[in-house]
Amino acid sequence: MTVTKEESGREGADDKGDMSGGDDGYVPSQRRIERERYKRARARRATGIAALSTLVTGAVLYLVVVNAPGWPRTKETFFDWGYAREAFPKVLEGLWLNVRLLLICGAAVLVLGMLIAIARTLRGPVFFPLRVLAAAYTDFFRGLPLIINLMIVVLGVPALRLQGVTVDPVLLGGMALTLTYAAYVAEVFRAGIESVHPSQRAAARSLGLTNRQALRYVVLPQAVRRQVPPLLNDLVSLQKDTGLVSIGGAVDAVRAADIIVGRSLNYTPYIVAGLVFVALTIPMTRLTDWVTARMDRQRAQGGNL
Repeated sequence: MTVTKEESGREGADDKGDMSGGDDGYVPSQRRIERERYKRARARRATGIAALSTLVTGAVLYLVVVNAPGWPRTKETFFDWGYAREAFPKVLEGLWLNVRLLLICGAAVLVLGMLIAIARTLRGPVFFPLRVLAAAYTDFFRGLPLIINLMIVVLGVPALRLQGVTVDPVLLGGMALTLTYAAYVAEVFRAGIESVHPSQRAAARSLGLTNRQALRYVVLPQAVRRQVPPLLNDLVSLQKDTGLVSIGGAVDAVRAADIIVGRSLNYTPYIVAGLVFVALTIPMTRLTDWVTARMDRQRAQGGNL
């Protein structure tokens, strides 16, 4: 087959254009077009099968539930639309207290947990008493059930009748939540600090940084980035446990539902409160999953954590 000079020149120009990164005039091959068409058809088929399977499963579950022997009584007791409409605005009003507790206690837990973790990782014999106290704190509050801690602080502290000590159940409940969750978060931070290779601290010291500067500028930034997913998980748990402050009489979402239940003896308001908490928790859970997946991809690609 003979190639003319003009054809050879055009082919050379096309090769140069491809080498320079340009895609002008690019025509995909027939094999690639067929492969892309097959991928799209396969994706549509998988989506259709998943949708059909979901519909069939939902229909089966619906039929099983509504045909169960105790369903009419269950529907009347837990899924009454009238009580749901009555409870929803009051539960939302009480939820604002839970959100405020989450924001304030979350910030306090992070600060206190970081201080405890640093105390547990301090080096030198002079810091031995501080390390022991920090370890005792984490062991005690991680072992103490949160509900007992809340009862001691929210119900027991006002019984002391100490002058100048608040008896507000919201403040006392927030203190109890902070004390418990700070112990868990401290262990998360400590695990992150100890996961940083000692060579990082040694390199920082060789550059002239003090121990405190190496901890602040080298160790802690790496430790915090590595522990973001478990910290977000603790935040999700804290968001749910803010409802426990209702044991002291604070009118949050749970207490608002409890008031209606006590008056009507219908448990639909509890379902409403539970669904509101679930709706608030799901975005935080999905954010945690996204951050975890992103960090796993970075780790697999050799990115900095």
